[in-house]
Amino acid sequence: MQSHPTYDKIGSGYNDTRAADPFILNQLYVLMSPTRDSLYLDVGCGTGNYTIELHNKGLNIKGLDPSQRMLDIAKRKAPHIEWILGAAEAMGINPNSFDGAVASLTIHHWNNMNKAFFELSNILKPNASFVLFTSSPHQMRTYWLNHYFPEMMEKSILQMPGIDQITNAAANQGLMLDATIPYYVKTDLKDHFLYVGKERPHLYLDGNIRKGISSFSNLAFEDEVCTGLFQLEADIQSGDINKIQKSYKDSDGDYYFLRFLNKK
Repeated sequence: MQSHPTYDKIGSGYNDTRAADPFILNQLYVLMSPTRDSLYLDVGCGTGNYTIELHNKGLNIKGLDPSQRMLDIAKRKAPHIEWILGAAEAMGINPNSFDGAVASLTIHHWNNMNKAFFELSNILKPNASFVLFTSSPHQMRTYWLNHYFPEMMEKSILQMPGIDQITNAAANQGLMLDATIPYYVKTDLKDHFLYVGKERPHLYLDGNIRKGISSFSNLAFEDEVCTGLFQLEADIQSGDINKIQKSYKDSDGDYYFLRFLNKK
């Protein structure tokens, strides 16, 4: 498989601001319910941050990603782990190879969700679990980022599949939803993904952090970002940011952990 240029672009500088968050890592681990002598796959592993930390917790795990640049970084960090160049829709992996799989903040990059779930149901053993960490369009509309970057957020929301969409596509391939857990962004979040600045808005003023967020690096217009950042900085200084934040409600969480069981 040839490396994907879009993912390679995201990979540039990605590892500087993205890291495995301890809380998210532990939640993924608990939901995976790993057992000894089992084999796991991290789908869309990126530079391997969560793959490596799950390995450090005792999992026999491999990483799969469509970006050669990201995998090169992962290999340098952990040459003892097997890294596979491949997309969720075309893994090139033998059937019934894995006892479980995980995917973190990657489903919106899948080109064909039906094909991806077909691949997952194929490479997973019967009753194996697939744990997904993602956000939903409904949740993303409650991000106060919509106030400052409306066009960027609209693009981000449009590429994000809804929970019903995900569960239906998964069920069509025999992957049945088993657990749904909302996640609220915490003030000590170590992984600088899209809503990392929920309670720390100043983080978005850092160009390095924005570079590691695909919405800013791939979907945003420069004019809107400049205008939005100017207003955001002014609102932080004046304190008006507090009013903006309070006007956006997050009653359903900011992201979701979803667990599926392979009942094919």
